[in-house]
Amino acid sequence: MATTELTKDNLESLIQESGTLIIDFWAEWCGPCRAFGPTFEAASEKHPDVVFAKCDTEAQQEVAGMFQVRSIPMIAVFRDGIGIFQQSGALPPPALDELLQKVSELDMDEVRKQVAAQTETSE
Repeated sequence: MATTELTKDNLESLIQESGTLIIDFWAEWCGPCRAFGPTFEAASEKHPDVVFAKCDTEAQQEVAGMFQVRSIPMIAVFRDGIGIFQQSGALPPPALDELLQKVSELDMDEVRKQVAAQTETSE
């Protein structure tokens, strides 16, 4: 499966409609980003049930700001419209596969309960 270019125009629909979405925040000038690119692409082939999106932080500075991107490469993972993971740094292929496996095994009803509880305590 090919990766999708993430922009401010398709961000919301990708998050809400993708089931599981993983975003790679990157820039052309970033050596570690270019090194991580093939790993991300290979994972998209191994995990056809996951939507893989790439966000060029130079072209999409507003989106990068929304995610508070401070260091790239950075990945963010959403499942059922809920942000569940965000981390800077390139992951080796086994770690990326393990992350996606753990995301698929999450009990989303429990995650929704935890989100609701956090929302209540912050109000």
